[in-house]
Amino acid sequence: AGVPIVPGFQDDSADDPAYLQAADQIGYPVIIKAAAGGGGKGMRIVRSSIELIDAMAAARRESQHAFSDDRIFLEKYIEHGRHIEIQIIADTHGNTVHLFERECSIQRRHQKIIEESPSPLLTPEIRTQMGAAAVAAAQAVGYVNAGTVEFIADQGGDFYFLEMNTRLQVEHPVTELVTGVDLAKLQIRIAAGEPLPFTQAELTQRGHAIECRVYAEDAPAGFLPAVGPILLASEPQGPGIRVDAGVVTGDEVTLHYDPMIAKLIVYAESRTDAIQRMKSALGEYVILGVTTNIEFLQAVIDHPAFAAGELSTDFITDHLTPWQVTDEQVPDTALIVAALGELQSMPQQHSQAASDDADQFSPWNRTDSFRMGRS
Repeated sequence: AGVPIVPGFQDDSADDPAYLQAADQIGYPVIIKAAAGGGGKGMRIVRSSIELIDAMAAARRESQHAFSDDRIFLEKYIEHGRHIEIQIIADTHGNTVHLFERECSIQRRHQKIIEESPSPLLTPEIRTQMGAAAVAAAQAVGYVNAGTVEFIADQGGDFYFLEMNTRLQVEHPVTELVTGVDLAKLQIRIAAGEPLPFTQAELTQRGHAIECRVYAEDAPAGFLPAVGPILLASEPQGPGIRVDAGVVTGDEVTLHYDPMIAKLIVYAESRTDAIQRMKSALGEYVILGVTTNIEFLQAVIDHPAFAAGELSTDFITDHLTPWQVTDEQVPDTALIVAALGELQSMPQQHSQAASDDADQFSPWNRTDSFRMGRS
């Protein structure tokens, strides 16, 4: 279809010597990927032939465990690459368009944690080329409905096809905010047989959107999953702030689910303003009872390299490894809210005396995210 692809090798019947030969031809470093999966599972970066056989065996074991399929393939590993994806949507009447790009380079363990649109890397010319390549890929397979064509780009702007996600992705809100298109609603209309209500020429980007994935995980401990009850979930609110959450106060995070518990998305007229809005929103997001990555997200957003748009899939390794939480005292307001929540959960006989004379309109008798100094 004319879509640029990264050099690679896949042959399910090939033995290890064949993979060694292919890796030599591709040139190290190479990356091993699970053919049946995603989300970083089964992926290994290999920098020499000495490491390849053991790395392939480990990748096969992880892929078999995660996807019940141990098939793998090799690709050339693009050093300091940028992960950029194009949102496409197609109807059953032969119309396919793209809704521009999302930069998803901020990752840990090959899993995205921050996405934004537009990408700080792309020029109008590269954006047009990448969008056209994504549309060509979708049309080549007769694709219908929403999907995402993912590319890896080097720092010079050359890009290569990675994969296509044939679904609506986690980061779709940033596209919705900069284009004004409700992708979920549009999916339903396309599934009902309706044609796309716009052409490519009618689509534009406006402003800047950033999404942070809030995970129940311990970032200083190597991003280990965290579990526990949600004693309080107080979401930030205000113009240009959107929260798509999967938990509320009283829920419990267990080991049986993905650690992502919410998405925090902000929109502003410029990237600089969007960064400032995200800083503020992260500072107002309170989750008590389970460890989250909110402070780590703050560290990324606040980093000078992020502000400068100097992104890559190695960003966290290069700039924030190792990383530790700053030793700051827990704010008094957080302690007060936690205490109120504990008081509310006490047996009736222990709290009856306090509640008899309570003013029902007093903020001190509510656990509804009241904060001192704020309306």
